[in-house]
Amino acid sequence: MSEQRIAISTQNLLLIIATGLLGVLLWQLRSLLLVLMIAVVLAATLAPIIDRAERLRLPRWLAVLLVYLGLFAGLTGAGLVIGPTVSQQIQRLIQQLPSYLEIVRSLLENWAIRMGLTDPETLNSISQLFDTQALTSWAIRSSQQLLVRSYGVTRGILGGLFTLILAILISGYMLSGSEQLIRGIVRLFPKPWDDRLAAQVKPVSHRMGSYIQGRVLVSAILGMVISVGLSVLGLSEFALGLGVIAGFTNLIPFFGPVLGAVPALIVAIAQGGWTFLWVLLLFVIIQNLETYVLDPLLVGTSVRVQPLYQLLAVFGGTQVLGLVGAIIVPPWIAGAAVVLENLYLRPKAIAEQRAKQQKEAIASASEEEAPSALSLKS
Repeated sequence: MSEQRIAISTQNLLLIIATGLLGVLLWQLRSLLLVLMIAVVLAATLAPIIDRAERLRLPRWLAVLLVYLGLFAGLTGAGLVIGPTVSQQIQRLIQQLPSYLEIVRSLLENWAIRMGLTDPETLNSISQLFDTQALTSWAIRSSQQLLVRSYGVTRGILGGLFTLILAILISGYMLSGSEQLIRGIVRLFPKPWDDRLAAQVKPVSHRMGSYIQGRVLVSAILGMVISVGLSVLGLSEFALGLGVIAGFTNLIPFFGPVLGAVPALIVAIAQGGWTFLWVLLLFVIIQNLETYVLDPLLVGTSVRVQPLYQLLAVFGGTQVLGLVGAIIVPPWIAGAAVVLENLYLRPKAIAEQRAKQQKEAIASASEEEAPSALSLKS
């Protein structure tokens, strides 16, 4: 008995050591893991387009090549058309941001004086809150921290560019040889888990791809609507740049719309008059449009994850991978939810239902046997 206990404890110790070594190895290979995570998200997003192109009787590798070339040409064309204007407006906004913050600070101080808050502590707190140098340094420091988390994994700006290119190439390989790749991976698992895992590839890919497709389409629509709305409200000097900022930040769940609205609201306050209220009303309407119309139509129930878990995914992804993690971790959570649902929750519910039916059948059978036994005794 003691020998068996020693053997079990040795196995557990070896398992703990192996798990620890695997964790260290994965941490050392986190750059490669990030590349694979981005590649899987890209492949899941483009898979429906590749499938439609393949229905035209094109070889799959040619369909992948044409889709990637088409996307590259479209993004390049959009960058050439609106890129210079957006760049000029954002640079102008950054240059004028300190003066806008100074206007906001003076407005708040005047409002505090009119409200009777004339004590020096209140006025000093307002001055410190909108101190242009402090806010600028805080913004630079916060953005650097987020970028450092991203670049710390990708090893700098050139490393980030190399990571993106490598992720695109790997995603293209995944799309062109997906069946062979899936068969090679599932062979590593014993039966019947190989067939079960192979059956999860399509639903996982569909949910991850639907999420990213919906988010990108919703963000593009909101970016255009915000640009047009700001132009109508008198902020045409920065309308396109603010719309692009709002569109990109909207890719981040929960916090993205708020972050995208802040620059436009600061500019609107500096313009004076009713501009701030109209811009605030515009973003409130757009947020409700996204929540109650666009998300149900374009994103739908593709995530099927509790909002709390999505929020934790955004927090965790941002802490570990920076802005990149805030975008790519939620679809991975959605894909993991598919596996959990199909391989554990649904079989568990079916087993519980069968056990309940068996108990009901046994109870009904015993109730039928009781009257017959009483009749025989009588």
